[in-house]
Amino acid sequence: MRFDDVAVGDALPALAVPITVPLIAGGAIATRDYFPGHHDLEAARALGSPHIFMNILTTNGLVQRFVESWAGAEARLASLKIRLGAPNYPGDTMSFSGKVSAVRPEDRSVELSLAGTNSIGTHVSGTVRVHLP
Repeated sequence: MRFDDVAVGDALPALAVPITVPLIAGGAIATRDYFPGHHDLEAARALGSPHIFMNILTTNGLVQRFVESWAGAEARLASLKIRLGAPNYPGDTMSFSGKVSAVRPEDRSVELSLAGTNSIGTHVSGTVRVHLP
């Protein structure tokens, strides 16, 4: 993606991410988050959860994947601000959507508003600023 080709209101291509046990547990392990609710079904149930649930660092990585798949290899992330909502459980799908909400010619950056939703509701929402070539 090139800065000169972007306008406020442009939609990012949707991205559907199947939520699986290996994604949740692997993401938790990769980010050294050993909280049992992210990999141990019985521990998650003891907490009142129906299944293990995704950690925020895995969600953060998926947001970055969504943005970078649109922006391309030459883009540089400047900021990423997200809020979590509904949990992600195995067997569901998180669907990302987003749009360009602002452009800054002075530093060739764009702000993106995005959301990742599942069957329960919005799992993640936020804004990302990206510098484009």
